[in-house]
Order: sequence, then structure tokens, then C-alpha cells
Amino acid sequence: MAPFLFFLFPLLGLSFAEISSKIGINYGRLGNNLPSANRSIELLKAMNAGRVKLYDADLEILKLLSGTNLQVSIMVPNNEISTIASDQTKADEWVRNNVLPYYPETMIRYLLIGNEVLSYNSSDQDRQMWYDLVPAMSKIKSSLKSQNITNIKVGTPLAMDALQSTFPPSKATFRADISDTVMAPMLRFLNRTRSFFFIDVYPFFPWSSNPGNISLDFALFKGNSTMEYTDPGTGLVYTNLLDQMLDSLIFAMTKLGYPNIRLLITETGWPSSGDIEQPGANIHNAATYNRNLIHRMVAKPPLGTPARPGVVIPTFIFSLFDENQKTGPGTERHWGLLHADGTPIYDVDLTGMRVLEDYEPLPEEQNNRPYKGAVWCVVAKGVSVNDEELGSAVNNACIAGNASGTCDALSPGKECYEPVSLTWHASFAFSSYWAKFRSQGATCHFNGLAEQTSLDPSHGSCKFPSVIF
Repeated sequence: MAPFLFFLFPLLGLSFAEISSKIGINYGRLGNNLPSANRSIELLKAMNAGRVKLYDADLEILKLLSGTNLQVSIMVPNNEISTIASDQTKADEWVRNNVLPYYPETMIRYLLIGNEVLSYNSSDQDRQMWYDLVPAMSKIKSSLKSQNITNIKVGTPLAMDALQSTFPPSKATFRADISDTVMAPMLRFLNRTRSFFFIDVYPFFPWSSNPGNISLDFALFKGNSTMEYTDPGTGLVYTNLLDQMLDSLIFAMTKLGYPNIRLLITETGWPSSGDIEQPGANIHNAATYNRNLIHRMVAKPPLGTPARPGVVIPTFIFSLFDENQKTGPGTERHWGLLHADGTPIYDVDLTGMRVLEDYEPLPEEQNNRPYKGAVWCVVAKGVSVNDEELGSAVNNACIAGNASGTCDALSPGKECYEPVSLTWHASFAFSSYWAKFRSQGATCHFNGLAEQTSLDPSHGSCKFPSVIF
């Protein structure tokens, strides 16, 4: 048990008493049907959120947050990082334009440089941004200091893919390509400025990629003594997946000489819906995860993690709304606590004061096992769309897949030409394109016009291509 003492004792000298445990919410705006900024802020206040995290420094929103009790996190976009890193005057200008007009009436408390920057690795420009992160953080911090602003923490939110390994937690290390060149100087900065290690951490992803070996109850904080995991390197006992993931970061930081940097969860949550082949994405699991998460994070005295018991971990849930313009798999558009009209997708008490037994019964669990069978991609039901928009989507699918004959069957006289209906042709084009190019990253989305179905839409001699899971 000696390693456990190593992690516990250094924290005894640090004061976490000033850190609020109130739950925060990520306010993403990638939707064409979302409420106004004013209405959104009112919803946040009605939900008793303690913090709100923005993905920019929107002027209107920051003005609306003035005079509220909401602590605010703002963000420097990824595309501005390198410019700020190389020029202190640019950092000063950014702070002058995006902080000074609103602070302190708007309670800006976190200034994040970029979003999951270390997850981008497809170009030299992406990798250059890695090395520009800490210089940009330093210059923004200097700008704040020059304005005598000392209560805004500067950092950058990372995804769990910054780690080379996470299991068992005691063996965790940062990726070899960033450990010495990016993470070591970043941790030095965070330690020196007494900032947080900001992390986006989603138990949904490791569980959904390996549901056969990771218990769903373990991921949803419903574990019991039969599901406990004991780290062989430390003897620490884990009762849930989130604690394992968080402690893997603590062990990785400690290996680089920084055992005391505090954690702040910038994103976590669970999707309430998704594609047919995405198991576990349903309202039952989303509500269970977020309700249990809130109870853990606002508990008094604080629970912390096995490696850091009794420590507050500030937490932002992702996200306020379902966002219908996010690309990628279906889950990407279903992380919200609220529908786009502001009504709750499921009931949740951000204060954590409501006991779990007081909630209305949830829908029965569903889709918790990987789907096996054929799936088609068709025009979504209930989507308000004009013929021009749908026609444009069909043309794009057909042109992009022209070399592969994606829409050959829709030509006059061919087997799928009739009925001559835009919806019919669009459904065939969507299904055909998705079936041919899914292996290259294509999704059944088409700007929100399409959805998956397990019901074969084929008719007569017209056979719709499908994806087999």
C-alpha cells in the first residue's frame, strides 16, 4: 500500500476548500434550432447550474452572463493558438477584446486555450499546434497578470487519448510523442500557476467499445462489491470506471514529477440516443449516469478518487442541448440534457439534493448490446426540409459516389427509378452512398436529413444497399 500513501500525503498541504463543487454545463451551439442566447441563460439559471462553459468568447452571451452567479469558462479557438503563441501583443489583444469588456461583472474563472488540441494529428500544422499550446497559455496568463487579474485559471482541455495507456491506472503514461515535448512543459506551467489539468472524460466510450469486458453497471456508478477492481500496483480499489480513468491521469502526471495538479472535468456525460449499432445510447443510461455523477461530485465531504480521496473535482456535464448540426455518429447529436425547445430529455437535479428514489421511473433499458443485422440509411421522418435542400443532398451523394455507381439504379428505366419521388430517390442515394463509403468514414447523417433503420425499404426489384453489423 506504499504507493497509495505516496499519492495521498502530498495533497495534505494543498487547500481545496475554496473550490466550489457546483455542477457546470457545456453550452454548445452547433444546432440550427436552438433557443436564443437569452433563453439559454435563463434555462441554465433555472436548472441551478453553477458554471457554464463556452467554446468561444461570444460577446452576446458574455454580456448576458453579467451579474449572474454563474462561473464562466471561455475558450481561445484552435485556429488562433499559433498566432498568440508567437506574439505577446496578440495575446494582449485577445484578452483586451474578450475578457476586459465583461470581467469582473461576468464571472470568468477559466480561460481555455483550444479544445482537445492533442487529438489532432493529421498534418504538420496540427502537430505544430501541440508545441504552440504552452507558449500560448503562458502569453495569455501574462496578459491577465498585466491587468491584475489573478482569479482566472488558464489551461487547455485534453481528451483521454493524451494517454498511451490507462489500465491499470497505476501503469498509465502519456503518449510517447507528447510526453516530454508537450506534457512536461504543460504540467510545469499548470503547477506553477496553480491551475487545473482540464480533461474531457467519457466512460461511455471505453464501455461501448468493449461491452463484453466492462460492466455497464461499473460505467454507470451502479457497481457493487462483485464488480470492484483492485489495481495490482497500488492495492487501490475501484468501484466505477470514471475513477479509474481519472486516477490514470494522476499516475501519469506523477510519473513526470507532478503529483499535486488538481483535476477539472471539462466534459463528461452519456448520450441519450444514437445510431442502431451504438449500444447503450439511451435515456435510461444517460439519466442514470448523470444523476449518479452529480451525487458523487457534489457530495459533502467530497469523495475524490481512490488515489485522491476527499478532493473536490469541479465538473461540467456535456451538454445543455442536443445539437443537430454536429457531424459524426448519431450519438454526437444526443448528449444534451434538454431538447432544442428547452424541455428536458430526462429529469435531473444539478444540485444533487434530490435523492435518486424520488425520480419518476425511467424507460426500460434498451439497446445495451451490439446490434447484429442489416441497417439502411433513409430520409429522416419528421424533419422539416424543402425539396431544394433534399435534392441538393441527393446530388451531392450521387456525384461523390459517381465512380462507384452509387446512383446508377436511379436512372430512367433502371430498377429503382420508380416511383419517381424525391424522398424515394434520396433514401436510395443515402443508403447506397453510406453502404459504399462507411469504411472510409461516411455516416448516415447528410446534414440531419437522414436516419438509420433496420426495416428494409427495398421494393419489388429495387434492392437498397445496406450495411451489415
